[in-house]
Amino acid sequence: MSSKPQYYLKGVTRGGGYSVNDSVRELLELQRMAMEKNRVFSLLTVLVLWFMISGKFLQTAESLTVGINYGQIANNLPSPTRVAGLVSSLNISKVKLYDADPNVLRAFLNSQVEFIIGIGNENVANMTDYSKALSWVQNHIQPYLPRTRITCVTVGNEVYSGNDTTLKSNLLPAMQSIYAALVALGLDKQVNVTTAHSVAILGNSYPPSAGSFRPDVAEFIQPLLNFHAMANSPFLINVYPFFAYKDNPDSISLDYVLFRPNSGITDPNTNLNYDNMLYAQVDSVYSAISAMGHPNIDVRISETGWPSRGDPDEVGATPENAAIYNGNLLQRIAMQQGTPLKPSVPIEVYVFALFNENLKPGPTSERNYGLYYPDGNPVYNIGLNGRLPSMSSSASNPLTLLPELVLFMLVTVTLFWQL
Repeated sequence: MSSKPQYYLKGVTRGGGYSVNDSVRELLELQRMAMEKNRVFSLLTVLVLWFMISGKFLQTAESLTVGINYGQIANNLPSPTRVAGLVSSLNISKVKLYDADPNVLRAFLNSQVEFIIGIGNENVANMTDYSKALSWVQNHIQPYLPRTRITCVTVGNEVYSGNDTTLKSNLLPAMQSIYAALVALGLDKQVNVTTAHSVAILGNSYPPSAGSFRPDVAEFIQPLLNFHAMANSPFLINVYPFFAYKDNPDSISLDYVLFRPNSGITDPNTNLNYDNMLYAQVDSVYSAISAMGHPNIDVRISETGWPSRGDPDEVGATPENAAIYNGNLLQRIAMQQGTPLKPSVPIEVYVFALFNENLKPGPTSERNYGLYYPDGNPVYNIGLNGRLPSMSSSASNPLTLLPELVLFMLVTVTLFWQL
């Protein structure tokens, strides 16, 4: 018998009945099906990759470098999921909260928005206890990282401009406890710790080069600055040129506070010219910090804005002025301007606020700083093309479902490949 191997095509027998042509056609059909499967697999792979990256690109493409304050002292605001849609449509990349609302943090899962979250003044005393601080970080920060990009915690708000001496004394120990908790959990490189101040902590702001802190707060500020230098965290300041203009409309130029063309002021010590009050106030803070031995601490604007309505004695609180102030501010930010004292350091600003808040106490202006009404309509036009999603379309945030979508498609691909 011949030792040569004998090759048989499927279906071909010595007795005939199934032709070689039939077998060839079958092989060609199998080859065609394999090629089709490869094409489908390639398409599904591309779709998976698109889902994985499109959320990030859609969120970061041409993102505004301005931040926004998202206050919630109101009873008529849209749901956090709808707000996430509005922020996404605005391409805003940074949001500041006054608490750590889990509904908000969940609504922004898998977005590229950076968050500042807050610990209210009422909780500062508790945070001086390290075990409570650790528990707070474990409950309000750790579960959301990295899917929600929490980058900063503010402990308290405008504490040193108030009259509560116990609160003032507790502020730095509370910040130190939160920082120690972040270090213990290995999160201190992702999340920094700071507090926000009113510009009223300045004892002198003119000229900007002579900026200094009030003597009654200097004793608190010095160790606080030491902490900022150690932790490499920014010094946050709430700056409202509106207040200065409202109190002195006859002596302060409206053009100067609204960023409109004007001759400005020249600092006699530095010969630096200031064409707007916001930059002058920020440089006053830089000077005050430097005078206390810390020239390298960053100053960031945690709040600034202009009200669209006010009481009769709140001069300048109009939608026209609000639109001019915020519109010109956004243009300055887009130009990546620095202040005259720090021209190479673009100002970092969080505009106050996203919505009008109808339950805020105080004068009428306090309830009318929003860029938007709660129904999603803009209070005035400054060129922002945001859209608040309808309640039906926001039932589920597609960004929060991104991992589930990817998993579903991967399973589909796997099952198809095994066919």
